[in-house]
Amino acid sequence: MILDKSRVVEGVEKNNQNRPRQSFVYGCVSYLFVFPIFRLLFRGQAKGISNLPKTGGVVVVSNHGSHLDPPILGHALGRPVAFMAKSELFKVPILSFIISACGAYPVKRGAGDREALRTASNRLIEGWATGVFLDGTRQENGRVNDPKAGAALLAARTGCSILPVAIVNSHRAFPKGSFLPRLVSIHLKVGELIQPPLTRKKEDLTLKTKEIQLAINSMLDEGLIKNISN
Repeated sequence: MILDKSRVVEGVEKNNQNRPRQSFVYGCVSYLFVFPIFRLLFRGQAKGISNLPKTGGVVVVSNHGSHLDPPILGHALGRPVAFMAKSELFKVPILSFIISACGAYPVKRGAGDREALRTASNRLIEGWATGVFLDGTRQENGRVNDPKAGAALLAARTGCSILPVAIVNSHRAFPKGSFLPRLVSIHLKVGELIQPPLTRKKEDLTLKTKEIQLAINSMLDEGLIKNISN
């Protein structure tokens, strides 16, 4: 246990110094594509952006209501957020170049959780903000209903803090099974940092996962942002 704690402390110190550079492709995708869609089409607003550390690895955890969530979460926070993507996508020349430049990392179809966890941990150690949807899959009501312990385990492994984020209304803007979006407002609420679990024991991971769930659902319960101030 002493060895594990020393490694965590060392990892945190290194993480706090790192921040991957924003690539040219990421900037183009963000400001020429995602930004206009989020800000203009869906009248997007964000609150609490200052809670996101400017450097170092951080586990960005949110609810998941639609396919709009990854690009919004990956570009509206002001720094790149890495997400896992199917390895097949990296075989498509142009698409592979774009998603790699935006921080996506490949995970083989059918690969075990350990490989995905190892890859995500490496991203955090490199200083990336790494995105995790707490339920793992899209939820029709847009809330966190059946949270998984993956985010808490990532934080425990790397010593990185957890940033809870609530994406309000994405499940209404692009409902599961829909082919066309609905033009409703989508707002992003960023909560205060949550410290990683003390250990990797199941009970610690479960408690931390419930804490994250409560933080996100509480922000969702508040509804759309009324007064914008970061």
